[in-house]
Formats: sequence, structure tokens, C-alpha cells
Amino acid sequence: MTQEDLKQITSQRERRTIEYKEAWSELPSNLFETICAFLNRDGGVVVLGAHDDGTITDGVNPRAIDQMCKNIANISNNAEQLKPSFLLQPEIVDIQESLSSNDKTQVIVIQVPASSQAHRFKNKFFDRSVDGDFELRTDAEISALYLRKSTQYTENTIYPYLRIEDFKDGIVNKARNLIHSMRENHPWLELSDMELFKQANLYRRDVRTGEEGFTLAALMLFGKDEVIQSALPYYKIDCVLRRVNTDRYDDRYTSFGNIIDGYSELMNFFERYFPDTFYMEGDQRVSLRNKVFREVVSNILIHREYLNPSISLIDIRKDYVLIQNANRPLRAGVITPDNYTPHPKNPHLANFFVQMGRAEHLGTGVRNLYHYAPIYLGAAPTITDDDMFRIRLNISESKRAELAISAMESTTDRTTESTTEWVLRLIKENPRITNAQIATIVGITEDGVYYHTTKLRKDGKIVRRDGKQKGYWEIIE
Repeated sequence: MTQEDLKQITSQRERRTIEYKEAWSELPSNLFETICAFLNRDGGVVVLGAHDDGTITDGVNPRAIDQMCKNIANISNNAEQLKPSFLLQPEIVDIQESLSSNDKTQVIVIQVPASSQAHRFKNKFFDRSVDGDFELRTDAEISALYLRKSTQYTENTIYPYLRIEDFKDGIVNKARNLIHSMRENHPWLELSDMELFKQANLYRRDVRTGEEGFTLAALMLFGKDEVIQSALPYYKIDCVLRRVNTDRYDDRYTSFGNIIDGYSELMNFFERYFPDTFYMEGDQRVSLRNKVFREVVSNILIHREYLNPSISLIDIRKDYVLIQNANRPLRAGVITPDNYTPHPKNPHLANFFVQMGRAEHLGTGVRNLYHYAPIYLGAAPTITDDDMFRIRLNISESKRAELAISAMESTTDRTTESTTEWVLRLIKENPRITNAQIATIVGITEDGVYYHTTKLRKDGKIVRRDGKQKGYWEIIE
């Protein structure tokens, strides 16, 4: 979170989604009552080190701030206190007191999403209203909370016959490596696989029915292709390029597997047809392409309504990119940064992607698209929340020329060898060639190699075999 984001929050009074708490050297005693209430209602933001009206004077003691952040993470991940646990990552925001001074005031910002489960803190349920937090005391109030949560989210759907054997080989370790790359001492890294699934709320027991097992969220994160297709036969993401042949397509790719691999597949599809340009943001160099399209890819994967049979679409044209996704709208209409209320469709999927570094905190995506898309593509996006969630990334004429993505330049020349054909030829020449070797020869990333070999496998041109020493590719004639 930037200082500007914080200013935007603190310019508002406390309300159902905003809470200010003074916290000089220790956590407020009622902090997790508020966090629990946010999880149970619509989510929200807690600013520690601010007065009730949002003004910030002393902030948080710099000597205590790191330990306070660790305590927040530990308590949120401790099912003995917050149950079910919901790992939160507090952020330290520095406030420059003046342009001529090096003195800084620090505050802690905790972004809390709405959860798909009913949470309790120290065995008490809390909810949120415009007047603040309140405890749910009667059976009727608690039952209403469980009913609201069960009807609001589908990622918690339990598949009692789903087993670890149904998860793709190596995918859990891939997730662990991504989490480790973001935070070396992440508390999930010390857990066994089953403990991780439970802590991430991917394995649960329905206290109303007694049903227990892996959830839809676990299936979509880790499942084998055939298992996902068996459970959700209609699920797929159709990626098409239509810059020349607008009636059909110039290129096409379909993703229908787990969303951890799907993230790499979709990013590689964009990387094939959009050049990477770098932009100086202060003294930091950032990739505008990644800033824009990682938001698109994360949205289409983690905010989909998975029990809706509609097909997700990525449609790349000369002057725009259209993304549409099955949705359960919070409200219908055009979304802007001014009227947007963050509301995750699948909070546990979103939280897992945040831990892996493949998504930002709740609400950041819309702001990023409105900020970076005009810089990269030359025009503001249009985002619509309806039965189908749609993002239209408009591309100005000047940017089409600047990015060298006119129809003639962007479409693969059919008289030359495409990258996929090049990869296939290298495999034919050496069936034991590694992804790293292919990446070096072709000049793409290993994720890019994975994209092309996956395409070849789905097209029935190659198959992976196990060998005595290492695997090899077999060409299907």
C-alpha cells in the first residue's frame, strides 16, 4: 500500500469497512474482534496508529512495529484463537512528514477480505455494522451468519471423495516454492501438506452436516486436468487472437487445468502478443505489461463463479482486449475506483494467490488497471460487474503503433517457423532435451516452454514418458 492509498483511506470517517485504532507499542485488545467482524461481514481496512477520526500523529513505535506485525500474522494463523484461521499480512506504511525532513511516522495497515466462512475469535462470533463491532450472542444470529456464508460462496463446496492422489504431481511443492520466494519464514512452510490444506481452509468440515473433505478451492488450485474436468466438465478459459481473422481467429489456446499452472499459461499467451515495456515509477523500474495483465489473469482465475457453466474468454483484437468471466455480482453496473467496493468471489483462492505473490491485496487490482492501463495501452479500461464480469482494455491508435502490435506485425508469419513448431522440432531432434535447454535455444522463459509443450500435448503431438534415468518426450506421428 502506498502513502497515497493510505491518505485516501484516512480521508474518510470510520464506517463498516474502515476502522482506526491507536497502537503505540502493543496491539489493541479488541483488534481481532474487529478483524473477525470484517471477515464475517464485508471485509475492511484496519489502520493501527491512527486516531478515531483518521488523523495520524505519533503512529506506531518503530521499535515495536516489526514484533506487532509478527503477532498479527501469528494470531491470524492460530486456529486456537481465530477459528477458522485466516492468515493476514499486515503492511507497514511510512509517512514522510515533510519534503525537507527525513523523519517518518509509521503505521500498520491490515487489509481484511470478506471470508467465505463464519469465524470466531476466542470462541465468540463478531459481526460489523456502521456503529462498529458487535458480538453475535443468540443461536438465531449465529445460524443466520452460517446460512449467509453458505449461500454466498461456492469455493467451500466439499468434495468428500476428492483425494490427495487427485492432485497434480509436484503442484503442491510448486506452490510452496512460490510462497517461499515471497517470504522465506512464511508460517505455512513449516506445515505438513495436510496441515497446510487445513490452515488455508482448503480442507474443512461442515459443522451443520458433518461432511468433511477437500473443497472446490483445493480442486481448482491443485487438481489434475482430468479430475477437474470430471467435476466441472464445462470449465475452461478460451484465449483467442483475432487481429486479422476476426471471424475466426489467428491463434487460440484453451486452459482447463488447475489455476496455479493456468496462471503461467495465460501470462504466456499475453506475452506472445504484447511486448514488454518498462516504466520508471520513482526510482523503480516496473514492467507495464505485467502490471496490467497479471491483474487480468488473477481476476479470471480467482474471482470466477466456478459453478456457473459459462466459458471464460480472453479475446485479443487490434484495438482492445476483452476479458469476461462467470460472475455472481455484488451490484450491477460500471466499476470505477470511486465506486468500487472490494468483494472477493472466492476469498480462500484469493488469499492463497496473495501468499504466492500472484495477486495483490483486495481492491488493488481495479486501482492498478485504472492506473497502469492508460500508460501502457493509451486508454482507460472499462470494467463492468454483471452476470458476466467484463474488462475491456482499450488500445489507442498511437499505442498500437508504439507497441508494434498492428495486424501485420503481431500475427505469426505462416511462411516462417512458429515458436511452437520450433519447440516441436527441438524435441524431435533430442527427445531428452530439458525445458532449460529449450528455453536457452529459443530465447524464452521455462514457463514459456511449458506453455508450448502443453499446447503440443493437448494437440496430441507429443507425450511425456518416464525413463530409467530421466523422462523423455515421445513424438506422436
